Amino acid sequence: MSLENKKVLVTGGAGFIGSNIIEYLLNKNNKVTCLDNFITGKKENVENFLGNPNFKMIEGDITNLENCMEACNNIDVILHQAALGSVPRSIENPLKTNDININGFINILWAAKKENISRVVYAASSSTYGDSKKLPKIENEIGSPLSPYAVTKYVNELYAGVFSNLYGLELIGLRYFNVFGRKQDPDGAYAAAIPKFIKAYINHQEPVIHGDGSQSRDFTYIDNVIQANELAATTNNPDALNQVYNVACGDQSFLKELVENLRDLLSEFDSEIKNIEIKNGPERIGDVKHSLASIEKAQKLLNYQPTHNLKQGLNSAIEWYWNYFKINS
Repeated sequence: MSLENKKVLVTGGAGFIGSNIIEYLLNKNNKVTCLDNFITGKKENVENFLGNPNFKMIEGDITNLENCMEACNNIDVILHQAALGSVPRSIENPLKTNDININGFINILWAAKKENISRVVYAASSSTYGDSKKLPKIENEIGSPLSPYAVTKYVNELYAGVFSNLYGLELIGLRYFNVFGRKQDPDGAYAAAIPKFIKAYINHQEPVIHGDGSQSRDFTYIDNVIQANELAATTNNPDALNQVYNVACGDQSFLKELVENLRDLLSEFDSEIKNIEIKNGPERIGDVKHSLASIEKAQKLLNYQPTHNLKQGLNSAIEWYWNYFKINS
């Protein structure tokens, strides 16, 4: 089903994922409210929406219940993307990670209840699988968390179950697996891998892999995530409600091969990139070694069908970043 002509709240809407969701929703005649405090979100990500009469920007914090209540007023569905991401950041600052990711999440659920918003779709995380060695990752088989960030995202799932049982909310969690694509921040100490590698190559710098590159991930292009959010927000399948789903491609990619593939693809834009060497740095504490998702549950209950595999996603992302860096250089 399509999400159209609805009043939608996107928390964390100035972030990478949130701003892409908002752009999609506005193009489908929805009225969209964005709640963001710009700690990690960027004002430039929402600048193009400010003149749209169907867009409302609230600069506020999910840890502030009054802000959440204001944002939830007269809303049909919530797409909760706000969080303090990054495993390394959570290790350095577990208190702030806990406050935003858990207390902020409860505030949104409570505000949804008070404002009679039944459907809340929230961003969960593949980090919840923790030290589980089983591949592919199946939703009902998880291990022990390896970082404060992973703990907070798992606690979100537990609270979702409780709020559903106690208050009748329709809650759907989407466990994102290494999302990448346009607007993802390549800068800063906690930048995601793919945009960081792309920027290094474009600047003729050696990309640095944490570890030997043998670790694997299920990289997921942003358009697949948008699709999953729309399906979760609109499903009328009672069996699909109050569930958690993997959002991925179901493909395993090894980091060393990924960086080599990026070099080959970017070399088509700049032949000098072909000769750039790849460096290896120390492994990061709290990182999961291997990650591969089963997407069977989402396919069955949500009718989720990824539109972009890794290669298609990388081609789209590289084209966007190439133009972005050339414009902003």
